[in-house]
Amino acid sequence: MTDDPRVVLPATVLIVALSAFFVAVEFALLSAKRHRLEDAAGTRAGRAALRSLSELTVLLAGSQLGITACTLALGALSKPAVHHWLTPLFESAGLPLVAADVLGFVLALFVVTFLHLVVGEMAPKSWAIAHPERSALLLAIPMRLFTTVFRPLLLALNAAANALVRRAGATPADEVAAGHSPAALRHLLEHSTSAGTLDAQSSAQLAGALELQELTVRDLLRAGSPLVSVPADATVGDVRAATRRTGHLRILVGQPDRITGVVHVRDTLTEPDEAPAEPCVRPVFVLAGGTSVPAALRTMRETRQHLAVVTDGGAVTGVVTLSDVLRRLFPRSGAGAAG
Repeated sequence: MTDDPRVVLPATVLIVALSAFFVAVEFALLSAKRHRLEDAAGTRAGRAALRSLSELTVLLAGSQLGITACTLALGALSKPAVHHWLTPLFESAGLPLVAADVLGFVLALFVVTFLHLVVGEMAPKSWAIAHPERSALLLAIPMRLFTTVFRPLLLALNAAANALVRRAGATPADEVAAGHSPAALRHLLEHSTSAGTLDAQSSAQLAGALELQELTVRDLLRAGSPLVSVPADATVGDVRAATRRTGHLRILVGQPDRITGVVHVRDTLTEPDEAPAEPCVRPVFVLAGGTSVPAALRTMRETRQHLAVVTDGGAVTGVVTLSDVLRRLFPRSGAGAAG
């Protein structure tokens, strides 16, 4: 192996840079959030980063292969060269050949290890963790090229690793989990509250948000709360009277067992009391009682609905509004009346 500084020094810089590249790729893929990378899906780098996240274990195998190759290259090229440079210096300083050789070997090992550890691993790791999405996008395309070239070898290495994982009784995963489970979040919430890093009011609100994940719209119905409705032939005056009596802004139209629509009192303000309410009636939004609260909220947001009639087996069982959800989240805030 050559010890010409004109070859060794540039080669060492290149090897350390490649090691830094593979380390940064590894930690960027582990730290980056998919939803943030999806914002850049319109770019080539964004699409490459998302593909890498979808086959994470293969990309991690590529990173580990690259880091290992760089480590071996430094040990085969840089360390012997530095050793060869230092030994004559120590020998010329008056040390015996054996002592000069041992000291040169130890210092060469220290210098090369320091460069590899600090410059080639720790610095890029810290940068990738501090800027995961930025580093993932920046490094995605060259890493995809590396993976394409070495894909057969990486797939073989990944398959061998997965076989060992299965033998250990675990299931291999190709992607990082998108987030914490509700149980893990509850544990974190309880710990933060007991440690005093989260106040009681915030804890109650967050606990309510987690509880909503497991509830259905049927659970939001208030027992004994009658439906507020006016007949199908009601006048504008009837709608206003119902609003004054109950405080609800949205009044159901039809019979309690057969709701045909809903009218917002705002739409009646320019009409005389004796005018029919029928022109102001809008179609009613219906949800099955077993619909989960998150799914109901998502649908209501997409359709811009603030009120939903809840049915069970075709029968009307109650009404759910956004205020009912807010009341669960902010029990002390006195969220406005339903409707």
